[in-house]
Amino acid sequence: MSMLSLLCSCFHTQPHPNSLYQYGGLEVKGLNKRASGQSFELILKDPDQFKDKPQNQPLPSPPKKEVSLEELQKRLEAAEDRRKSQELLVLKQLAEKREHEQEVLHKVREENNNFSKKTEEKLFQKMEVKKEKREAHLNALKQRLREKAIHAAEVRRNKELKADLSG
Repeated sequence: MSMLSLLCSCFHTQPHPNSLYQYGGLEVKGLNKRASGQSFELILKDPDQFKDKPQNQPLPSPPKKEVSLEELQKRLEAAEDRRKSQELLVLKQLAEKREHEQEVLHKVREENNNFSKKTEEKLFQKMEVKKEKREAHLNALKQRLREKAIHAAEVRRNKELKADLSG
């Protein structure tokens, strides 16, 4: 909308035929609708015609209701009950949270103990297997040494017999 038509619309005092809303010296007119949104034209009317009307009238306050002492006491008791119930709810939630934490800690300790036991058993089994292999290896070495000693004794005997026979 051009600036000229905006200025002309400000001086035009009759409402437009396609205006959507009028309030005091303001008129809202819808221009066109698009998929991306809608545009509006705001038309300000002549401020001189509204001089006799007060601009800012305060809204009337609702009538004050007299509150009795008993009603105040009831409200205070209700508020105290709400506060206590809220406090109990918070304490209950904290207790549940603490209990859950204790359960989690217990499970973690149990899992650690189980892991330690399993690891210890595996280590003990490995050590036993290594010990058995070592003993078997030592026994095999001793057996070979005995066989070598027997063979050496045979060779010496045969050598002595040859020396006795040739000599």
